[in-house]
Amino acid sequence: MDKFYKILGVNENSSNEEIKEKYFSLREKYLEERFLEGEAGNNAAKKLTEVENAYNEIMSFRAQYSGFESKSQLFNEIDDAIRSGDLRLAQEKLDLFDERNGEWHYYQSVIFYKKNWINESKKQLEIALQCDPDNEKYKNALNKINEKITNSGRVNPNWNQSGNATPESDAEPVQQMGGEGCLQWCCDMLICNMLLNCCCNCR
Repeated sequence: MDKFYKILGVNENSSNEEIKEKYFSLREKYLEERFLEGEAGNNAAKKLTEVENAYNEIMSFRAQYSGFESKSQLFNEIDDAIRSGDLRLAQEKLDLFDERNGEWHYYQSVIFYKKNWINESKKQLEIALQCDPDNEKYKNALNKINEKITNSGRVNPNWNQSGNATPESDAEPVQQMGGEGCLQWCCDMLICNMLLNCCCNCR
């Protein structure tokens, strides 16, 4: 989906009106240039096709979620995507939110944790707690991640210098994230289960 936003020169946070305005501006430009002679005209015709396709894809994608009655319904969709292992889809749905509240950062933390990006996951939970300091789910999840970091001693050979997993560790998450045998694996699974529990959104 990112490539379509780039074609129009906008981003996922742009409003529908901003996207439409940019689309019609580019469309008018390439409609005129396509009548130029030689390669310039051919390139303009190709650009026009790309612009129209990008606009249709973006608006179609957004229309799928315009009818949600509440944010919690979309969070449920994200939760289902994470549980099914489709992190790409979960991230795309998460990016649809204009307001990034505590629950948004919580689910971003879950996605990062599933990728074994431990430090990034921790940062997102810290932001979630700033938004909702009394949320016990966020507190417990952050405590579990801190315990994991402490127990690992930050010497996991599958983490890079930022504390993230290397591509090799993503291939076998259960084995690579453990490193401490059966007990560590159980702790990791407990964190995953805790991160995937549903709760109230941050207001």
